Amino acid sequence: MLHGGGKDRKVFSKYRLLLKELGYGTTVFDFIGHGETGGELYESSLLSRTRQAEAVIAHLNHPLSGCMGVSMGAYNALHLSTSIQLRSLILMVPGVYAKSAYKVKFGPDFSQIIRKHRSWEATDAWDIAAGFTGNLLVIAAQNDAIIPSEIPQKLADSAVNAAKKDLLIIPGAGHNSIWDSLMLSPDLYEKNRSAFERCLSK
Repeated sequence: MLHGGGKDRKVFSKYRLLLKELGYGTTVFDFIGHGETGGELYESSLLSRTRQAEAVIAHLNHPLSGCMGVSMGAYNALHLSTSIQLRSLILMVPGVYAKSAYKVKFGPDFSQIIRKHRSWEATDAWDIAAGFTGNLLVIAAQNDAIIPSEIPQKLADSAVNAAKKDLLIIPGAGHNSIWDSLMLSPDLYEKNRSAFERCLSK
């Protein structure tokens, strides 16, 4: 499970319990510059984050069936799917980035690239999604002030070779309040739970 740029592994605590109920074990960690890992964020990059995830997976030395990425972590999850065969991919409030930003260290140069108007349109995420053949679940927040609504829709539309795919838009939710919105409606929670189950199943 890959957290976003402004969070740490604790963001997954409720989702880990949900997945445990569904019978799936999970692994979380803090990227460099976040949580308890330490290190300097500005010495990292999107590419470095993907390689950190690959290093954790190699250390586990255990078969991996799926990956969940939130916000920036969704872009890393997509890239991870190009080097590791994943049965399931869950992208929540997914951020995507211009391909030219992938190797640039976080800092002024990175910010200059991503702050250009609609820079995300120059991403490689659409092509990666098109090449994914497992089960895809994209979860979007209706009132996301950070991620443009076109991004989750285009990711789902691009996944033409996915075995199964779902786009779930959470009514009333903001970028950081998906779980809070799910807790307001038992029906919505069950819809989300069922979507997870469909994506994770064979």
